[in-house]
Amino acid sequence: MPAPLSAVPIALDVTTLFIVATCVTGLLGLLLLVAWARNRIPALAWWGAAYLVGGFSVAVWSLERLIVLPTPIGIGNAMLFIACGMMWNAARVFHGRRVLISALIGGACLWLFSCVFADFAAWPSGRIVLSSTIIAGYTFATAAELSRERRQRLRRRWPAIFVPMLHGAVFLFPLPLASFLPGDSATVLLSTGWVALFVLELMLYAVGTAFIVLVLANERSVRIHRDASVTDELTSVLNRRGVLQAAPLLMAQQARRGAPVSVLMFDLDHFKQINDRFGHAVGDQALHLFATTATASTRATDIIGRFGGEEFVAILPGGPSDAKIVAERVRAAFQAAGVTVADCDLNATVSVGTASGAAGTDLIALLAAADAALYRAKSNGRNRVEQEAEVEMPVLYATTRPAERERPGPIRAAADETLAISSAVGR
Repeated sequence: MPAPLSAVPIALDVTTLFIVATCVTGLLGLLLLVAWARNRIPALAWWGAAYLVGGFSVAVWSLERLIVLPTPIGIGNAMLFIACGMMWNAARVFHGRRVLISALIGGACLWLFSCVFADFAAWPSGRIVLSSTIIAGYTFATAAELSRERRQRLRRRWPAIFVPMLHGAVFLFPLPLASFLPGDSATVLLSTGWVALFVLELMLYAVGTAFIVLVLANERSVRIHRDASVTDELTSVLNRRGVLQAAPLLMAQQARRGAPVSVLMFDLDHFKQINDRFGHAVGDQALHLFATTATASTRATDIIGRFGGEEFVAILPGGPSDAKIVAERVRAAFQAAGVTVADCDLNATVSVGTASGAAGTDLIALLAAADAALYRAKSNGRNRVEQEAEVEMPVLYATTRPAERERPGPIRAAADETLAISSAVGR
């Protein structure tokens, strides 16, 4: 009588699993390289190459168990360690950090050096401990690099951190076995069914990591395009659209605190004459210089943007006295910096108009008041700061119910992202 299915043990053939692992890893590597060719994110090329090297190392390691290869002893493991190092450096490249070649090949070099000694080659527990430590070290380093992403909240970053850490913890499992079990008992245990489980976990990790990498790359591409849509290409500050998207969040925050907000309008003096006399290239340099000067003269929480042509705007927390201080600081700094631009004696200056409103004041009303003050600064001789008297203005944010102000949504999320961009650009 045949045994019931529940009584039949599940057998995992190690050789079959190695073949499947090689194929899956290689296909994932090709998939990541295709994604790199489409998105041109350098980290994807590193991850794809790492997967291909890892798949090839598994194939070499499997063949070493069956036949004698004309390769140095332990070359399969060394290639696997290089693949792990490449994945760690891919995470570094993804966040704009440099590649550490010495650390990338350090694990492989340590392994090959150890294999030179006959005692190490005949010590299975030692090989298990060293190989597990190297893989876990690279994996934890990868998790540490991915955890440095600060533009996403932790709840959105945790898969990219948790999956490598879990993989590293799994590879630390052989260490206590090799340390506490007598003789080669740990080796016998790990060379039976546990090897199949390790290979299965390796495949799951490879698939999960590839999925996470593709998600991160897609988010990076979306963020790049979103940043480009709200950033002025010439000056690298926010454009008009970016300012109008970021301002509501800042003003709503001030309204909840019951604090005032101020708007500063800047206009470069005699800018048309600069273009006519020195050329548009020099004029562009003057615009870029002003954006750099204004950014350096304001706080990271202030919103700086180019409204069009030679006109810029700043939105910042605070009342008339704060606006006056900031406006005068920017005006003086640009007057000093604009004496010479692109080896031309420009003596460039800027006129500033400021307006401040109580908590909840409408942005459009503030912009109109600041523009009127700017017109007076132009009429009164330029290179000066004029303030609009604090007058009664339409109230927008104070009429919003607290529940509506606090409720997250796509508009609030977009404003939050734009405000983060304004804090990051040029800082």
